[in-house]
Amino acid sequence: MSPDEYCQQKTVQSGSSFYYSFLFLPPERRRATTALYAFCREVDDTVDDATDASLARIKLAWWRTEVSTMYKGTPTHPVTQALKPHLDVYHLEEQHLQAIIDGMEMDLDQSRYLDYPGLRKYCWHVAGVVGILSASIFGFSNPQTLQYAEKLGLAFQLTNIIRDVGEDARKGRIYLPVNELQQFGVTAADLLNARHSDKFEALMRFQVERAQAMYDEALALLPKEDRRAQRPGLMMAAIYRTLLDEIARDNFHVLNQRISLTPLRKLWLAWKTYVRN
Repeated sequence: MSPDEYCQQKTVQSGSSFYYSFLFLPPERRRATTALYAFCREVDDTVDDATDASLARIKLAWWRTEVSTMYKGTPTHPVTQALKPHLDVYHLEEQHLQAIIDGMEMDLDQSRYLDYPGLRKYCWHVAGVVGILSASIFGFSNPQTLQYAEKLGLAFQLTNIIRDVGEDARKGRIYLPVNELQQFGVTAADLLNARHSDKFEALMRFQVERAQAMYDEALALLPKEDRRAQRPGLMMAAIYRTLLDEIARDNFHVLNQRISLTPLRKLWLAWKTYVRN
């Protein structure tokens, strides 16, 4: 199996909505984006699949070294081997890849966030930076596009947090800020025990409104001249915003189930966005 095939398999197996936007990219940009996504999956899985935090730290340290090795020209992992040819072509900076690893390590250091600024910092590391790297691969002429991509990445991560509230709580992680839980009268025990209530619905409505506002802020920053090149991000925004609508329509029942869109609907939303832009 070639490094590109390894990354393709990793991406398909993840079942991520991002896969549907990759399909519309030219071959070279698709290979680069797939390699970047596979890298994110590898370092994320290092933490998510770990039963021992100390072992996860050792693995993340290995990835830090592997990223540095990739930039020096001799990567050993299939993902870094697949990603290396694209580093100079798309101006992918090492500090951004290392920042993603920092974000994954944050999951080992803390499982709660006191307020939104703290959560936003985490989101920047695990998603905002990915947005910047992805936009670089898609192509842009106006530097403001990177600001759009960063905010779009934050919006995606806020959406993931909303969708996965119950699943994350069962893993011992609560990303919803502590002061916002207190503001709406929802306790950590409510999340852990999947106690759905009017208070929880009000809390989640607040979270959805903030995420939707972040999408609006991001899209307002996208320069007209880069809109066509950045269509993959717009496709993902269409899919994720529709997911938020479905979560709200289901009265935010995310504590004991994972609300998702069918593959066909994701493909349809991606195609419709591609044609319109």
